[in-house]
Amino acid sequence: MYDYLLSVFLGVVEGLTEFLPVSSTAHLRICEALLRIDLHDGFWKMYTIVIQLGAILALPVYFRERIARFVLTFPRGERGNRTIFTHPLSLTLIAFVVTAIPAWALTKQIGKNLENLWVMALALLIGGIVMWIVDAVFTRPRTMHMEEMTLPQAVWIGAAQILSAVFPGTSRSMSTIAAGQVAGMSRPAALEFSFFLSMPTMFVATGYDFLKTVMPRHQEVNTAPFAMNPHEWIVLAIGFVVSFFVALAVVAWF
Repeated sequence: MYDYLLSVFLGVVEGLTEFLPVSSTAHLRICEALLRIDLHDGFWKMYTIVIQLGAILALPVYFRERIARFVLTFPRGERGNRTIFTHPLSLTLIAFVVTAIPAWALTKQIGKNLENLWVMALALLIGGIVMWIVDAVFTRPRTMHMEEMTLPQAVWIGAAQILSAVFPGTSRSMSTIAAGQVAGMSRPAALEFSFFLSMPTMFVATGYDFLKTVMPRHQEVNTAPFAMNPHEWIVLAIGFVVSFFVALAVVAWF
């Protein structure tokens, strides 16, 4: 019963913090320290990947109509003034590519060395200050809607997202929303693009973590899906479902 309640609690934490401008990783690490559990070992490492996937899946479900409209209007856009390089879907992919390669390389070099509570707490504090400054200073946006974005804005936001991949505790949402506002986007436009950018970014990152966990040279006995017992499957299912619906509620609230 304790594991089931813990799964619900951590699922709520993940769902609440995945898309807010606070770090879900940092909050899970704080919970790990307070509850005296090890989320980096065995089954619970797999669990954190599964609940993150649950939260991420809330985005394509919520934005399914908007995604379909973008696909149907590619590459000219709804107003007919976009190109293959400036359509919202293209800009999302470009920003993702800008992030992906350098983030992967830099994370392998320094990311894990910074994964401790003090660094994460400092990152949360700095992130809050950055968001406050950006909201106070950049009050006259030029780009009011995601469909009006430019290529330089997408590249800039993709570059800013690298921070969250390299420095644990730095919120991906905070980095991308703040970068968008600095680049002249309204907060709603920056927020929506942050949501869209998180889909390829987090699906790939979560998939990569999953493969690292289950590949034979990294695998521990109880991290392999086929080796888990019914109790562990139920714990995973609870966390997945809870994180999905909580994240869906958070995105809808925005």
